[in-house]
Amino acid sequence: MKEVRAKKALGQHFLTDLHTAERIADTISADKLQAACGAELAEAYGRMPVVEIGPGMGVLTNFLVAAGRDVTAIEIDTESVDYLHRHNPGLKVVEADFLKLDLDGLTEGEFALIGNYPYNISSQIFFKALDYKEKIPVIAGMLQKEVAERICSGPGSKVYGILSVLLQAWYDCEYLFTVEPGVFSPPPKVRSGVLRLVRNGRESLGVDEKKFKTVVKTAFGQRRKTLRNSLSGMIPQGSPLLDDPILKQRPEQLSVQQFIDLTARLSN
Repeated sequence: MKEVRAKKALGQHFLTDLHTAERIADTISADKLQAACGAELAEAYGRMPVVEIGPGMGVLTNFLVAAGRDVTAIEIDTESVDYLHRHNPGLKVVEADFLKLDLDGLTEGEFALIGNYPYNISSQIFFKALDYKEKIPVIAGMLQKEVAERICSGPGSKVYGILSVLLQAWYDCEYLFTVEPGVFSPPPKVRSGVLRLVRNGRESLGVDEKKFKTVVKTAFGQRRKTLRNSLSGMIPQGSPLLDDPILKQRPEQLSVQQFIDLTARLSN
């Protein structure tokens, strides 16, 4: 595990515990997916190609390949890319910045997204995945515990926020288990969390998606204020919506469906 030097600028913390890596890889197996989406979809999702972000030296990759998955590894670190080519000669490795990559050409059809996501860009990774939600029915992996908890939190939680609402509009989000710093080299200063997201049955919001994102981001941009204040710039003077009790609430009190309904009313 000493062949690739962890680079602070890339947020690299290499997972060294094989048991943890195996558990993460198993989160997208057909057996583990059944409870989340039923046997038929689980079987399909458990066979589909996998795109892994930031494989490093391939500790997670090896378990995915051993499970028979068709893996495409996205790695920005040249040293890691060289290592992967030497130790996994048959692996498809794309040397690129995931955040700048066009995901449409990576695989034919849908794919599962997985990774030990760099803490410093994990939120950006999930926002990008949302842009390709029609191609990515399953997302799993490890990130900073607080961010994983935020994604999976519900209304009323102090950590419920923009990422929670936007992702839960399209995915069922489940926090799976916590990982301690000691299984990494070098150890991070925070704990990690493993989660899994599976596309829900929603095919359309029934409102303009850009408008929905704007409403959610504007509301949480001033999360301590009531919606009447934070969304004041989006509500015409004299609108009957100004007297609606929902505007007396703060954004963390609204469910995903309430944000959708509010967007519809603001659009009208």
